[in-house]
Amino acid sequence: MSYLEYNLRTVPSGFKKILALNWPIIFLLIVISGIGFAMLYSVSGGILERWAQPQMQRFFIGMVGLFVLAMVPIWFWRNMSFISYIFTVALLVSVEFVGVKGMGAQRWLDFGFFRFQPSEIMKITLVLVLAAYYDWLPQKKTSSPIWVAIPIVLIAFPAFLVLRQPDLGTALLLVVGGGAMIFLAGVHWAYFITVVSSGIGLAIAVFHSRGTTWQLLKDYQYTRVDTFLDPSRDPLGTGYHITQAKIALGSGGWTGRGFMQGTQSRLNFLPEKHTDFIFTTISEEFGFVGSITLLSLYLAVLVLCTLSGLANKDRFASLLTLGIGTTFFLFFAINMAMVMGLAPVVGVPLPLVSYGGSAMLILLLGFGLMQSAHVHRPQSK
Repeated sequence: MSYLEYNLRTVPSGFKKILALNWPIIFLLIVISGIGFAMLYSVSGGILERWAQPQMQRFFIGMVGLFVLAMVPIWFWRNMSFISYIFTVALLVSVEFVGVKGMGAQRWLDFGFFRFQPSEIMKITLVLVLAAYYDWLPQKKTSSPIWVAIPIVLIAFPAFLVLRQPDLGTALLLVVGGGAMIFLAGVHWAYFITVVSSGIGLAIAVFHSRGTTWQLLKDYQYTRVDTFLDPSRDPLGTGYHITQAKIALGSGGWTGRGFMQGTQSRLNFLPEKHTDFIFTTISEEFGFVGSITLLSLYLAVLVLCTLSGLANKDRFASLLTLGIGTTFFLFFAINMAMVMGLAPVVGVPLPLVSYGGSAMLILLLGFGLMQSAHVHRPQSK
């Protein structure tokens, strides 16, 4: 019996697919997004149309996309994985030539009626193609050097294109997320020891290249590292963002100042209060209780994705689900670490809470793929 025939006989159809969705995850996504809408309303000073309303509209579109993707059989997404990867790489290449600049970076493609970042699509597409690759590859070949080199190339090429935009945060997400997929596929641990050693060597090379003709990072990226290591060196300049973020985090106390009562955001002390630093507003207005509640919701989504992925008997579907969960984890973990001063500021949004169309839509579509894997998982006879 072929793979397609097996799936057609074992997966639910019609209304049963709706019932087979992982509804707890969908409920959690709605709750987290609702928190985002409320916080965007707060940081806008009570102006719904400024950030909250557009975010609601994008969420609705994203949820429609989630349900549509969930209804499509998982074998279709496996067959489309490489085509999707090539298409997304082509979009990244096109950014080099016709991309729109903003805030010192060339990351967007503008089609007139909407603008988006191809790098956001690559976060999900990379998970998709790596899951398909390791589903196709016999497990006994997983750790063979030649077969390890192929996914490294699949990861490195788009990461290089994104780094040129420049977008260090997304490039790191691609590298770490891709590395996690390789780990989940069962590649021997010795490769990861090599990668860590190489990473240390690369970090040393990055610092030694500063001020030379072969400088590996942009000047502002070096400044971000300096600020991370010592924010107090320039508290009114490069260290202003993280200093104000820490003030907001600490001023909330246990229960916070109250909804729309955060002075740091309302008086515009907080930078990028509606995007990268929105977690600090949550901490200021709802304190430790609000912060830990949001973190618990994120962790609940991660646990449900992990359980679904581990229970799935199809290798592609399992890797895809675990990869989507890992990508989601990297989003909120890096953002929270960034605003708390535990990591350099690299411009990673807080998933489903920060204002931004591309990130929200692509993440919801990613969960649509995860739902497809869950709905169309092989059933025990």
